[in-house]
Amino acid sequence: MMDEELLDQLVSGFGILVTWVAAGAMIFGGVVPYVPQYRHIRRSQNAEGFSTYVCLVLLVANILRILFRFGRYFETVLLWQSIVMICTMLAMLNLCTNVRVASELSTKRRSFIDGKDEEIRVHKRLFLDFDWSYFWLWSRFMDYVQCVLAFTLVAAYLTYLLLDSTLFVETLGFLAVFTEAMLGTPQLYCNHQNKSTEGMSVKMVLMWTSGDTFKTIYFLLTQAPVQFWTCGLLQVLVDFAILFQVYYYSRYPQKPASHTVSHTSSAKAL
Repeated sequence: MMDEELLDQLVSGFGILVTWVAAGAMIFGGVVPYVPQYRHIRRSQNAEGFSTYVCLVLLVANILRILFRFGRYFETVLLWQSIVMICTMLAMLNLCTNVRVASELSTKRRSFIDGKDEEIRVHKRLFLDFDWSYFWLWSRFMDYVQCVLAFTLVAAYLTYLLLDSTLFVETLGFLAVFTEAMLGTPQLYCNHQNKSTEGMSVKMVLMWTSGDTFKTIYFLLTQAPVQFWTCGLLQVLVDFAILFQVYYYSRYPQKPASHTVSHTSSAKAL
């Protein structure tokens, strides 16, 4: 009897441990690929290889997901995942903005030293200027914060007004996860246009694939809303499509091995 009780306690303890590990992987697993990217930008002081539009997509997707929870309950783990991702994307934006402004200022200073009649001053692009030609290319991190807060307030107000509408709530959930699911499509399209995957990090795509697969299985096992696992499957399909491009273009090259433009555009898309 005591042996059975001890075995039950061990099995129960192991189940709790697995649950906590899975929850931790869900919360922090999505931000892991951005840690080396953050360190690389900070070390090299060059943010050209990282597109801040990735931050825009993930901020919109996770803000909408949080609002979706007011109309359709889902696990608290997924709520914390969204909060952690929003904080991570804001940190990436802060770093990229500081690096870009410092780079522009350095370019101006070099022009002045070279004898060109030019002031050492960077033209500031502000969110409150409402100049759409500079959307998401502002000079201060605070402008990105203002934009995110404005979007959050408008979306929250609409959600408050239409919270009783099942159609609105379900559409909100679909838009949240569908936006995130489309994150890999720019890279897929870029590879197709270049007929090559040169300049693309295969390790990054492998991390995407493993993370999206785990996430989709987690959604299915925890009986998350249908929008979650449907778009999770879409993410996995996009990841495998990119991996197929890696195989196909390496096996049947469509272009010469070296093409600088492809490298640059692929890196920015990723």
